[in-house]
Amino acid sequence: MILLTDDLRERLLANGRDRGADHVPVVKFFNPLGEGVWLATELDADGDTLFGLADLGSPELGTFSLEEMASILLPFGMGIERDILFTGDFPISVWAEAARQAGSIRAAERILYRAASPQRSGA
Repeated sequence: MILLTDDLRERLLANGRDRGADHVPVVKFFNPLGEGVWLATELDADGDTLFGLADLGSPELGTFSLEEMASILLPFGMGIERDILFTGDFPISVWAEAARQAGSIRAAERILYRAASPQRSGA
């Protein structure tokens, strides 16, 4: 799987030029066989260094390497994948706080979207 499309790369680079803003995550990466979820909001001009929320057992804001994620080899010929249905919807500060309280990005995702679902349906 291609981890970053040209459109996603451009959006991440644009956010990277606007440091300090509370961006909505542009892309979600995940380990399909276990722990590991990353929400990226920014990409440095080097084309490799992403900024966002990483959860390898404990959610933390910081930087991570696109190249390193792409090089991870999992069993059955699998690797890190991009969630093609992910929309972000909330600023990274909201994701970080929810993930800290819930204990993981995956748990925070369920909580955030459950809380937002009445608003999404117009109720």
